[in-house]
Amino acid sequence: MNRAADTEFVVLHALRLKGFAETDALAASLDQPVDVLADLLDRLAAAGMVLRRDGRVSGWALTPQGRVRHAREVAAVMADPERRARLADAYQRFLPLNRRALAVCTDWQMRTVDGRPVINDHDDRAYDASVVARLVELDAEAQVLCAELARIVDWFGGYGLRLANALARVQAGDFDWFTLPVIDSYHTVWFELHEDLLSTLGIERSKEEQS
Repeated sequence: MNRAADTEFVVLHALRLKGFAETDALAASLDQPVDVLADLLDRLAAAGMVLRRDGRVSGWALTPQGRVRHAREVAAVMADPERRARLADAYQRFLPLNRRALAVCTDWQMRTVDGRPVINDHDDRAYDASVVARLVELDAEAQVLCAELARIVDWFGGYGLRLANALARVQAGDFDWFTLPVIDSYHTVWFELHEDLLSTLGIERSKEEQS
């Protein structure tokens, strides 16, 4: 049976993937009001599941106890061999999409001028438009896969909407939403999706092509 994603698990899972995040960033990713999420983080902190670090870089992270609880809940879901097999199959179909996503993000950041790779200054509008068009094509296929992932394991349910939101902002001319790491850009969300698949299936990133 596919678990209903409870709010506490969703927050623990988000912090497992992000590693470290501020309240407002978590709220944006989870589509939750900041004040509601802040109260939940305080409760999780009181239970020893998360901790807050303040300083030059501030934010929330899992405690060892929080990591254990998160891993236990993931393991309980993935103990179903049929679900694991379906997710493993979807992951194999994710891999070629992942290579295309990495290529399109690299091509957004760099372009070739006189035979040499240079940082993309975004002065060539035709070049940028061609890269955005490739992102649109990629996203069409990614949305189908994201919908399937959400049917297999419910915590994958938000990725399609987050990717679509980032793409819409890019298409509207807000190009930070292509690759900027400090927001829910397309690259940021894609990286989390990749990490989610790896961690849920227990695959080491360095060995994934061998899986």
